[in-house]
Amino acid sequence: MPTALSHPAKPTRAARVAIAGVLLCLGLAASGPAARAQAPVRPAVEAAPQAVPGFWDPRRRPERPDLSRLTVIRFLTETDYPPFNFTGPDGNPAGFNVDLARALCDEIKVTCTVQMRRFETLLDALSSNRGDAIIASMAVTPQMRARLDFSDPYYRAPARFVSRRDAVMTEIRPEFLEGKKIGAIAGTAHEAYLKAMFTDAEIKPYPNDDALRQALRRGEVDLIFGDGIALAFWVNGTDSADCCAFSGGPFVESRYFGEGVGIGVRKGNDLLRQALNWALFRVWEKGRYTDLWLRYFSISPF
Repeated sequence: MPTALSHPAKPTRAARVAIAGVLLCLGLAASGPAARAQAPVRPAVEAAPQAVPGFWDPRRRPERPDLSRLTVIRFLTETDYPPFNFTGPDGNPAGFNVDLARALCDEIKVTCTVQMRRFETLLDALSSNRGDAIIASMAVTPQMRARLDFSDPYYRAPARFVSRRDAVMTEIRPEFLEGKKIGAIAGTAHEAYLKAMFTDAEIKPYPNDDALRQALRRGEVDLIFGDGIALAFWVNGTDSADCCAFSGGPFVESRYFGEGVGIGVRKGNDLLRQALNWALFRVWEKGRYTDLWLRYFSISPF
């Protein structure tokens, strides 16, 4: 996959199967073999109290653009990134991004279509006018801004610490982790952040998610640090065996963890970009964004 086209954190196939299991228990996942094979997880009602993020300032209400020139929005999304995008039981597109796209079209009062494609083909599909907007958990980066214009961010992928349940910390500061062993995936922004900010801790690199999480379960490290969304599903799934929980709060420094996720449109399409920004604010203001978040996230990454 080209490096310029990326998710905040693209999960491995094993991670996707685990996420599908969570969605299956929530009645949201597709009925494919991977989802059916996943063992049940703890019911969502046992999850920690939910925290719903907000990315809009009520004091900065966007102006309503002239929407009369918009008659249809053809959204492009990807095929396999649950819970954001996946194929529903009826074979149609489903997921957080898909439902958000439909909510935006409802606010704009325009016909909406959603087409699923492989993630690496989305830019070409947009540039060849096979769609109008990409809503596929696409990370906003300087490289992507050179190719697309973006709406305001509609979510971020925070970084989080996870510890074993018998050693949960309500607050984490660099001085609190002096001498502690912290695991992170080698070569990631998470490892770089730890090395820059937690200089008195012992940073231990691991090659992948599975090795990192097993190190925490076996007690090789005191905490692990990584993508909050992927870790939220692991903590709440069967693979963790109820071993672990979040410690401290989310870390969202844009220098390390990006500007967030936006909806991509063709360069210069200011009308559509402004319409989406207006509709995103309206969906949040009305509480519909909160409803969608609570539907798709049984345990908050924030």
